[in-house]
Amino acid sequence: MPASDALELENFLPYRLNRLADAFSRDFSRIYKDRFGLTRPEWRLLATLGQYGTMTATAVGQHSSMHKTKVSRAVTELERRRWLSRAENPLDRRIDNLTLTRAGLEAYRDLVPLAHGYEESLLASLSTADRKRLLDGLAILEGVVLRKRG
Repeated sequence: MPASDALELENFLPYRLNRLADAFSRDFSRIYKDRFGLTRPEWRLLATLGQYGTMTATAVGQHSSMHKTKVSRAVTELERRRWLSRAENPLDRRIDNLTLTRAGLEAYRDLVPLAHGYEESLLASLSTADRKRLLDGLAILEGVVLRKRG
């Protein structure tokens, strides 16, 4: 195959972004795993409910791009820890509304400064101008890709 017909995976933007996101996620997971014993889906569930309040499992999955089985397992585990409670949705009894308990909110509040610190440590090596360009570029790409979905 001629070189021009080959896809250089290491230079393919979606591949690069995915590898980088996975590396960041694995690196940050050490913080919440060591401190709270959370898995990635449990952390995402905790963070989503902490930020947005009561949601359904479906809404959490859509927001966090998690498969429903991962959301379900995370719900079960956070409920076992008593960090999450379920309440039957009065409009549709097949759906549960998920809410963090007081203990879940405390864990979330403990994690927020750790997440901010991690993010800041990643961005610390960039100049103010480079940081702005990076964040602006990401926002543009997110807009392009998310518009295609909608």
